[in-house]
Amino acid sequence: MKNISLNIEKTLGFISKDAVYAYEAQAKACSEALHNGTGKGNDFLGWLNLPSSTSKEFIADIKATAQILRDNCEVVVMAGIGGSYLGSRAVIEALSDSFELLKEKKDSPVIIYAGHNISEDYLSELTDYLKGKKFGVINISKSGTTTETALAFRLLKKQCEDQRGKETAQKCIVAITDAKKGAAKVTADKEGYKTYVIPDNVGGRFSVLTPVGLLPIAVAGFDIEQLIAGAAKMEEVCGLNVPFSENPAAIYAATRNELYKNGKKIEILVNYHPKLHYVMEWWKQLYGESEGKENKGIFPAAVDFSTDLHSMGQWIQEGERSIFETVISIETPNKNLTVPSDEANLDGLNFLAGKRVDEVNKMAELGTQIAHVDGGVPNLHISMPQLNEYYIGQLFFFFEKACGISGYILGVNPFNQPGVEAYKKNMFALLNKPGYEEESKAIQARL
Repeated sequence: MKNISLNIEKTLGFISKDAVYAYEAQAKACSEALHNGTGKGNDFLGWLNLPSSTSKEFIADIKATAQILRDNCEVVVMAGIGGSYLGSRAVIEALSDSFELLKEKKDSPVIIYAGHNISEDYLSELTDYLKGKKFGVINISKSGTTTETALAFRLLKKQCEDQRGKETAQKCIVAITDAKKGAAKVTADKEGYKTYVIPDNVGGRFSVLTPVGLLPIAVAGFDIEQLIAGAAKMEEVCGLNVPFSENPAAIYAATRNELYKNGKKIEILVNYHPKLHYVMEWWKQLYGESEGKENKGIFPAAVDFSTDLHSMGQWIQEGERSIFETVISIETPNKNLTVPSDEANLDGLNFLAGKRVDEVNKMAELGTQIAHVDGGVPNLHISMPQLNEYYIGQLFFFFEKACGISGYILGVNPFNQPGVEAYKKNMFALLNKPGYEEESKAIQARL
């Protein structure tokens, strides 16, 4: 079976291969620091061997719980924010029919999302949508006090109990939380919810291969065994003793850091397949939260081509030359559709008649790559043989491993997020949360 692959040839007019390979010793040292637990953030390295250490019994337990939700729910609401929901949403939306919500589903619940914003309109429309429906909830929060998720869960818990009764709600609400402490754990124990643990040594943005991601993906009806198998294969491919020239995670980390050193401060992740939109969102969090520290770090952005070629394409082609692109390309689509012939040919497209739509898309991709490279934008290329669970698992682990190495090359702790707390502190002060009296006074004096 093939693996995802990385090609950096279209960066070599901007940086040299020798400069990339000069990172070999540093990348090796960074990888050793990850595996030996000697680097910054070494208490959050549980993701490193997660794919290969996930047992069949654990997978079976996840699938059994997923089946209970599938059997008893028309809708399952996934409550979480950031890494607590982006990974599973990325997989679910990548593998779902693009028009799934327009169809009547008999064998699988609709998956919807909450707890990732504080919009009153969104939450009100959500509760209206759920009225009269058999719904369940997967509440994902280590502490149970993250404002966005806790607020949504408070609303959902009450509505589920009111509509379905306490006994059914007990069966249709699952908590993924801390092993021993926190409001979500206390609530789950009190109410008798099925509970899964967020490992202490796995941060949210690295948690897609824990119950955080696996349970919602299984509820949606996708093959979590294949997802883990793909990740396990990439764990092997990017292993500690794999030579630099054969390790795509190390080469990606080195290339992007060399581009950064040469003034390319923004990385734009590109797809030509709209199903990958939330993979882009997951990637943005992974790299933004991991590397944006100490006034350093590549800014992660993302575009959906060819849609965004008619908007952002202009800036990418002729704007400030501070960017590089990493393109994710899918070799073989899952569907087959050809362009029909039209006698009138008013749109002038008969030259495409008989061609697969994917061929047109691939030529748009190639033509764009040539134009952007000619316009001064280095391009990296990631090829996925097919869009399925196995290769998404590979892609996730590839990006995670590369992120750890890249962050260490940059000289930051890739596994903390101290800056995320700043807005929370101000928000609590403005809302007069108990315990924030001094902060409230200070902030009111600034208004």
